[in-house]
Parts: sequence; C-alpha cells; structure tokens
Amino acid sequence: MPRSTAQRDTPPPDGNERVTLVLGGARSGKSALAEREIARTGLPAFYIATAEVHDAEMAERIERHRMRRGSDWTTIEEPLDLAGALDSWIGPTRAVLVDCLTLWLANLMAARHGIADEVGVLCQILGRADGPVVLVSNEVGCGIVPDNALARRFRDEAGTMNQRIAACAGRVVLVAAGLPLELKEGRAP
Repeated sequence: MPRSTAQRDTPPPDGNERVTLVLGGARSGKSALAEREIARTGLPAFYIATAEVHDAEMAERIERHRMRRGSDWTTIEEPLDLAGALDSWIGPTRAVLVDCLTLWLANLMAARHGIADEVGVLCQILGRADGPVVLVSNEVGCGIVPDNALARRFRDEAGTMNQRIAACAGRVVLVAAGLPLELKEGRAP
C-alpha cells in the first residue's frame, strides 16, 4: 500500500521516551549494547531483523548474532515493511529491538521504495510506541566522501534517516570501541 507524503512525522519535542536509537560504526559494539538494553527491561524480547542472506559471510554474521542473543528472543525477519512489523509487535508487555536501520535503508533503495515516506511512517509508529523499542543504525558519515553516486546517495539518505529517527527517539546513544556516549539523554528502556 502506498504511503502518503501528507502523513509526515511530528515527534514530541523530545521524542518518545520509550524509544532509543543506538548509532555507531561497523563493529563498534552497537548491537551488543542494544541487546543489553532490551534484556534489562525484563520483558519478552523481540528482534526485528532487516538483513537478508545473500552470501555465506552474511549468513555467518546473522548466526553469530543469534547465538549471542540466545533462545529467549523471538526473531521477526522483515527487510522492507519495518513500520508494519513494528506496528504489529510493539506493546507495553514486549521489548523490541530493530537491527538495523541502514540495512533496511539499503533494502528500500534496492526495491526503489520512497525512502522519505517510509521513514515518515516509521516515525509515526515510533511516536506512539507504548513499550520499549531500541533501534540500531550505522553512522556512515564520518569517513571519506564515496567515489560513486550510489554510495554518496546511500550516505546522504542514511544521515537524513538517522536525524529523523533521532528526533523521534527520547534517547540517542553513540557507540565507539564498545563505549556508549549519550547524545540525547532520556530514560533507558
């Protein structure tokens, strides 16, 4: 179903206190931190995975993440309709982790979906979340300017997406070398 551009996100001024955005570079420790945040809630844990297996290396990464989480987590695989999946799974008696937004963005770009509209609908869902939600995203704008148009577009779209999700979140954490830095302080989930 197409999403209307008229349905723009208008987050509360400080974002939804139940929503945390965890940003970081590759191998920074962001997923492990996000998993600990969810575990700390004591609620049943749900993991919305946006990755798709296209090769053996990605399959191995996914398996490592599953092993680290253990069998207490329910995994939902949703590479494109993240807003729909969140809308179905969020609630006051569940804690939901989304890993990761930048893989979701790459999936949207490959499928030629309207990114601004998809992020807007996601922000609407996050704005009304009534249970803890932690989202993981890569910070890709700290390196060199990519040498091709597609990579530059991805970097720019990721930066814009992260800014919009950060506005919707009550708390934003940057992870570097496994260490968290609170960028936007709020209540932990």
